[in-house]
Amino acid sequence: MSNQLTAEQLKNALWDSLTAVKSGQMQPAVGDSVAGLGREILRTVKVQLSVSNQSKRSVPQDVIDFAENTSK
Repeated sequence: MSNQLTAEQLKNALWDSLTAVKSGQMQPAVGDSVAGLGREILRTVKVQLSVSNQSKRSVPQDVIDFAENTSK
């Protein structure tokens, strides 16, 4: 079992948060915080991809693992 976050887990967490806010089980401010964390994670991945592309380096393995739901 890996502690690494995957894109699928992130998507599920965001969806669960949205559902919880809609049903009243989660406060909107908490849902907004969860969404903000999701945005920051995706921004970080985007920056990693941009740096890899601009420096003509291969995509980091942790980014591939995140996207493909694989772990080491």
